[in-house]
Order: sequence, then C-alpha cells, then structure tokens
Amino acid sequence: MSSDSANNDLYVNPDAGDQELKWNQGISSYQWLVLVVASLGWVFDIFEGQVFVASMRDAMPQLLGVASADDPLVATWNNYALASFLLGGAFGGILFGMLSDKIGRSKTMVYTILFYSVFTCITAFADAPWQMVLLRFLVAMGVGGEWAVASAMVAEVMPKRSRPVMSSIFHASSVFGTLMAVAVGYFIISQKPWGDDTWRLGFLIGIVPALLVVVIRWKMKEPEQWRQAKEREKQDASQVTGSIPDLFNSQNIRNTFVGVALATIGLVTFWGSHIYGKNALLRSAQNDALAVEGIAADADKAAKKIAFDAHSSKIKQAEMISMCLNTVGGGLGLVLFGWISNMLGRKGAFVFYHAGGFVMALLMFLVLIPQGAPAAVLWVALPVFGFLTLGMHAGYAVYFPELFPTRLRGTGTGFCFNSGRFGTAAAIMLAATMGWKSEQTALYFAPLYALGIVVTLLAKETRGEELPE
Repeated sequence: MSSDSANNDLYVNPDAGDQELKWNQGISSYQWLVLVVASLGWVFDIFEGQVFVASMRDAMPQLLGVASADDPLVATWNNYALASFLLGGAFGGILFGMLSDKIGRSKTMVYTILFYSVFTCITAFADAPWQMVLLRFLVAMGVGGEWAVASAMVAEVMPKRSRPVMSSIFHASSVFGTLMAVAVGYFIISQKPWGDDTWRLGFLIGIVPALLVVVIRWKMKEPEQWRQAKEREKQDASQVTGSIPDLFNSQNIRNTFVGVALATIGLVTFWGSHIYGKNALLRSAQNDALAVEGIAADADKAAKKIAFDAHSSKIKQAEMISMCLNTVGGGLGLVLFGWISNMLGRKGAFVFYHAGGFVMALLMFLVLIPQGAPAAVLWVALPVFGFLTLGMHAGYAVYFPELFPTRLRGTGTGFCFNSGRFGTAAAIMLAATMGWKSEQTALYFAPLYALGIVVTLLAKETRGEELPE
C-alpha cells in the first residue's frame, strides 16, 4: 500500500465517498506515483517505436546498401519493419495483458519494460534489414504489453471522478516519447556525428528505461481490485482470471468486438496515415532545395538526389519539425479526451475525433502536401491534423478498462488494443506489396476514420459508471 498512511483509504477504495471533489483533489501520493511510473513506462515505450520512424530514412538505406532514402526498396523494407512491429505488439500485448491478470500488474510491467529496453539497445548493432525487422518484432512485444498493464493499473487505482482524466494524461504522456525521438532525429541524426552510423545512437539510448524497473520493484503494489479478483478466483472456478475465451461469452463479446474494431481503425490510421504528417514540411524543404539548385520538380531521380544531398541537414530538420508539430497537436488531443468524453460521453468523443480525423487527413494528403502549400500554412495545419487524427487513442486507455471486469481487465484491454495490430500489420503489408508511397498510403487509409464513426454507434456508453467487478 501507499507509504502515505493518511491516504491508505484512497488506495483501498479509490472513491471513498468523495464524489464532490474535483478530479485532481484527494489523490494520494501513491496514486500520483502510479500515474508517473505508468506514464514513464509509456513514454519510453513510445520512444522505442518512434525512434525507428525518426531514423528509418537513414537506417534502412544503409542496411540495404542503396544510395537514396526514396528508393522504392527502402519504403518496402520500412513497411516490413512497421508490420513486424505491429505483429510483435499484438502478440506481446495479448500475452502480457493476460499475464497481468494472472500474476499481477506490477510484476508484469517489469517484464515488459525489460523486454523493450534490451531489444531496442540490441537494434543498434543490426547490420541487415531482416535483423531490423526481427528486432522490431521483439521490441514491440514489450511495447504492446506495457500499455495493456499500465492502462489497467491506472484505471484500477484512480477514483471514478478522476479516472477519465488520469487515463487521458497517462496516454497523452506518449507525446514525450515521440518528442524524444524527434530530438534524436533533429539534434543527432541530422548532424551525423557518427557518419552513416549515427542512427544507431538513438537505439542505444533504448536501454535507459530499464532503470525504471528498480522503482517499480521498490514502490509499486498490486491494486486492491486485482487482489480481490484473485480471492474470488480461489472461491469460484467460474471467476478465473486472464481467460481469453471469456472475452467471447455473451456478457463480453459485444465489448470485445467494439474494442478490437476501434483499436484496429486507430492503429491502421496511426501507422498508415498520422505518422506521415511528418512528410509535410519535408516535402516543402525538398521543393525549396530543388529551387535553390535550379533543378526542375519533374527532373530525374539522380538530379534530385544532388539537390537533396546538398541540403540533407535542412530537409531532415524540416521532417523533424513536422513530426514535432504533429506530435504536439496530437498530445493536446490525447490529454483532452478525458474532458471531452466527460462532456460528450465516451461515444460522443470518439465520433468527434473520427469525424475530424477524416476531414483533416483528406485535407492534408489530398490538398496541402500534393499542391505544395506554403510552409506557414503547414505550421498551422499540422497541430490540428495531429489533434484530430491521434486524440482518439487516449480513448482506448479511458474506455477499454471500463468494458471488462477486473479478472479480465488486463486481458481484455490488451486483447482489444493489440489485436488491432494484426489488422494494421496486414494493412501495412498491403501497402508494401502494392508499392504505395507514404502519402499515397495515408490517403488510401483515410476513409477508415469515417468507419470509426459507424463502429462507435455500436458501442455501449460507460460515462459515469463504476469499473465492473
């Protein structure tokens, strides 16, 4: 329990008859600790994934031995790596989510963080594209598992009045992981202190989150709701914890279907559309480079490469600025999901974000980028694009734990979120097989945001309800 004995009642019974308090009032030191540790795990979790996005135009060309990051072979192998990451996240998320229901949240969180930290560090020593693809799978196993465990733990420890906002803050902390990856790309990779091997530095940093394990083992306790679920399991065989088949019984199948569908749509559009917001200022910088060098936009690849190589540092920095603006807007969208869902309901919030994401994706990839919008316009559009195309992801941390009883919370949350990675991997593999370019992929996947509205209409509303026991 919390070392703050005055707040022990808030740890055992998070609501403790204080429903008149604001979301941030009456929160014990231990509850804040849970939020901080879970968020730090998620920050590094995202960094491990996004450092590849920040460096994939540098790492893969070197591993393939090709001269240009725009070589079609680079895009194909990067898509293979993204698909591998998604598959690894799916397997790891389901495995570790189920394990967290069986052996506990804090113990499982230790395993997930060690998993993604060690394998990210090992990635720095990859010397072939297939090794990058394999290591992306292993890193993602820990990444997928950590989110499932941490989101369940935050939901169980926080009082009902605070849960939506706290869960949104937890998920929104992911932007710091992306910003860390952006910083690596902007300040390190673009400057190439190690020459063509500089991208490896970002992956070496990946061992740092392993230090978080010390804090988890020292301070973190199992939530009281989980302890009670384990007691019920001992007394009643039908209350078994961590059972995947139980996600498909009559009580849970609707919630499972909705959760998997929402996560699939969100993850496909994230990896297939949202992340390519980073191309907005990159393409603008490339066009500027061509103009400075007096090379026509329809010149051959060799001529363009001369201009791009001459301005490679500025182009890389423009890409990272795009990624930063996209991420900042996305972070605001994530952190506000809790407040919006309290006003509009969980379903209303999902509809708001999906509708806005559809409009902004069409605007970005059908109009702004292909028509060469001025950089000033892109600086304004990118945060709005990020806000609306990413914000619904906080809903998975808010909504999924509310759909399942304690004995299945880690399993259900992990299964829904990470099963979405299977569909996403298939979508990315399709893009790789078809040879779609990045903005082309983003445009083709944009209608999925509209499909998210339809799925949301099939969902149940959980605003204001207690977590199911």
